[in-house]
Amino acid sequence: MNRKTTAILFLAALAVSACSNSRFGQGNEPGAYGANGAYGSGAYGDPRSPEYFQQAVGDRVLFSVDESTLNPAARATLAEQARWLMTNGSYNATIEGHADEQGTREYNIALGARRANAVQEYLVTQGVAPSRLKTISYGKERPLEICSEEACYAKNRRAVTVLSLGAGS
Repeated sequence: MNRKTTAILFLAALAVSACSNSRFGQGNEPGAYGANGAYGSGAYGDPRSPEYFQQAVGDRVLFSVDESTLNPAARATLAEQARWLMTNGSYNATIEGHADEQGTREYNIALGARRANAVQEYLVTQGVAPSRLKTISYGKERPLEICSEEACYAKNRRAVTVLSLGAGS
């Protein structure tokens, strides 16, 4: 009986400790994830960090089918990106153009290039120095979502602004 009680208590303690997520941070709180807090409060909480740019400013804009025209939501996000880039002059940006899986490889490379160029041109009109921006098109080669449904296609029709250090000022 004593062994049985001990075994039950041990299993209960083991089950409770397995439910704790303290090993991985505190749920969805910003900055709670990452090894030793490296990705944590200093990065996301720091408005000068790339993590803040990605999460708070927004690093991507979406496009309609076969379109490279910026919609109002995209322009709003890009205006915020431009403000961030203007106040954080040590970063350069590469704008990646993407397309969904529909269409030929060649067509989607060209479409991704038009999307990346539209974003670059908008950022330049907002005051970002052209020398800090470059573009690349991945076409349909790097999908964010892999499925043949409109919801997935919509996420893959995008331009993503990727930051890198190096502008110097």
